[in-house]
Amino acid sequence: MPRGDGTGPMGQGPGTGRGMGRGQGGRRGRMGGFAAGPGGNCVCLKCGHSIPHEAGVPCPQISCPNCGTPMSRQRYG
Repeated sequence: MPRGDGTGPMGQGPGTGRGMGRGQGGRRGRMGGFAAGPGGNCVCLKCGHSIPHEAGVPCPQISCPNCGTPMSRQRYG
């Protein structure tokens, strides 16, 4: 965008600014999902056991240490 007006090269294009700039889309993850952020816990929906969430590791990929059920994400209020 040579002029910084959102129209692209040589002033062509709609100039409507359809990009995913700030404030649009909320907390979207790389693959189109919603990221929950770094905080929170991984909780077992079967037995209720809770462990701190580890950044970069989705809770469903972690098995509950008590019963082996995949964990679920619980964010702080």
